[in-house]
Amino acid sequence: MKSKILFLLHLPPPIHGSSMVGQYVKESKLINELYSCDYLNLLASRNVSETGKLNFKKIKVFITLWFRLLFKLVRTKPDLCYVAITASGVAFFRDVLLIVLLKLFGVKRIYHMHNKGVNNYKDNKIYNFCYTMIFKDAEVILLSKYLYLDIKKYVPETKIHICPNGIPHVESSNDKKREDQTVKILFLSNLIESKGVYVLLEACKKLAEEGIDFRCYFIGGEGDITHSDINKRIKKNGLQDRVKYLGKKYNEAKNQAFENADIFAFPTFYPNECFPLVLLEAEQFCLPIISTFEGGIPDIIEEGKTGFMVAQMDVSALAEKLEKLIRNPELARKMGNAGKIKFEKEFTLDNFEKRMCNILNNKIEKEN
Repeated sequence: MKSKILFLLHLPPPIHGSSMVGQYVKESKLINELYSCDYLNLLASRNVSETGKLNFKKIKVFITLWFRLLFKLVRTKPDLCYVAITASGVAFFRDVLLIVLLKLFGVKRIYHMHNKGVNNYKDNKIYNFCYTMIFKDAEVILLSKYLYLDIKKYVPETKIHICPNGIPHVESSNDKKREDQTVKILFLSNLIESKGVYVLLEACKKLAEEGIDFRCYFIGGEGDITHSDINKRIKKNGLQDRVKYLGKKYNEAKNQAFENADIFAFPTFYPNECFPLVLLEAEQFCLPIISTFEGGIPDIIEEGKTGFMVAQMDVSALAEKLEKLIRNPELARKMGNAGKIKFEKEFTLDNFEKRMCNILNNKIEKEN
């Protein structure tokens, strides 16, 4: 008889890392074949800009979620509950209430953390009480070993499972030969300042001042930076002929942007950065990556082999590494190919699903 697992996860919209992984879990043929699965969506936001904001509609969604969860606990009596838990904010306290209900019903839990921030709030009495309560006797799935420090106070290493994200396979070419030989740099993420948007623009300014020929394309939805803001900054830096903001791109249009690029730049200092799926996409498309020491990114990029790591907000270091790849196309190709090999070995969706099933099996066997 199949074990019954209730998945409380994030599903799009909005489109971000945790919701995409939630979708991959829900649509996984392997997971649904191995277990008797039921799913509930924890997200009430309809887009990224609504995340973390409380309104009447979200309260209504939460109340509905509460009753649906109660109904499933009474009717199906799951053997295990998988929870895509949030580290702080309004969504965290929603998760706390749901977890209290799970504990009252004696349901075994395993948490999947797609964000961080626990360590930032551990000295707050309310948060500390909640963290101590919810993490007691639960096991936690982390995206990277580098993220353990964030919850070390509350969870022993013996209760930790490492499961890097994976993404679906997309056909891509190792051949970047084009008629236009101008090197193209790509940034793809929401326009959030802490994702390094302006840091990259300043690095582009330095490259232009050195007389280096390149093009840089920014793709993504508006965040705390609007299309007007970025275009004004491009103009202010005198980069109109070299840098373009192309708006949002999805599916084939997004894949084509990766195919047309030569370098992927992601100088993030976003405090909640954990394991950006966009870096996996860049590796899949044979792009050398320049990024920063944040979250689990050091598990994705092998310094000097698949790309370069630079200090956060270090414009000069970013410009230096960009220049090195622009002036050494053979090095860029070598790094890009190494990145694709790493992707195929570690970050495919098949790998993710198998790791996830091993973790769930391990948890279920412990409880039996």
